[in-house]
Amino acid sequence: MKEKFYHYIQQLQDQITAKLEEVDGEVKFQQDLWERPGGGGGRTRVIENGRVFEKGGVNISAVHGELPAAMQKYFNVGDVDFYACGLSLVIHPKNPMVPTVHANWRYFEMYDKTGKVVRSWFGGGQDLTPYYLFEEDATHFHQVCKKACDQHDATFYPRYKKQCDEYFWNAHREEARGIGGLFFDRLEETTDRSAQQWYDFVTTVGNSFLEAYVPIVEKRKALTYTTEQRTWQEIRRGRYVEFNLVHDKGTLFGLKTNGRIESILMSLPPHVQWIYDHQPEENSEEEKLLKVLANPVDWLLVNG
Repeated sequence: MKEKFYHYIQQLQDQITAKLEEVDGEVKFQQDLWERPGGGGGRTRVIENGRVFEKGGVNISAVHGELPAAMQKYFNVGDVDFYACGLSLVIHPKNPMVPTVHANWRYFEMYDKTGKVVRSWFGGGQDLTPYYLFEEDATHFHQVCKKACDQHDATFYPRYKKQCDEYFWNAHREEARGIGGLFFDRLEETTDRSAQQWYDFVTTVGNSFLEAYVPIVEKRKALTYTTEQRTWQEIRRGRYVEFNLVHDKGTLFGLKTNGRIESILMSLPPHVQWIYDHQPEENSEEEKLLKVLANPVDWLLVNG
């Protein structure tokens, strides 16, 4: 399974980076191959200072070795070895009318000292972080997520949408990072669902990413914006940074397993502001966004 999934994310990385280069039309992804001390490595691809994308990364990795003590405690296991592979992406557009997007699809195995697999699971998801709220864009993103889920189980979309709203929650700010999407973890083989069926589900979601995001970028990338709107984007990016550094489990795992810092922190935007006690004007578009982020929305009930 691990070879099969790693082959899949290699192909998916190629598809996503090629399409995003086409959308930007000006710059290409730069590739960086790296090795991890202790076992494994990855293929980082970064796009910067483009016509559409200010900064973005689409990374794949496959790392293995002894599970560090801190992660043994986290997973409540003994002295085991691990293997983890996945694709992780974050795209920060230049235009504040275009949302930031994040996605991740991963596979994890743990082994006893004889090399026997003792646990394995899939995880992942995709979510959208707008700076200015276009309700039809949020609805489109969630419709694509639901369509992918419904191919496998009608209960998946409401379950993983709820988990996304709960996970991407900046508890110290009492607000969501964005307008959600899907989040799932620890998808393990059971008597009801095989590892192959979980593989099929996760890859269906992965294959839906470009359909979910690219039409939004194409619709919004040429809209005009003001200096004030750009400032708001940078303030909201600060909240994105806060979530990644304070709450995100993927960042924690990378740091605890001696991951590659440049790849782990690839998700951080290049221009960010923290303005003391910033409050948007009453009844403004900025305030409208904050009200939505304070209370998760069922986007399939909005605009049809």
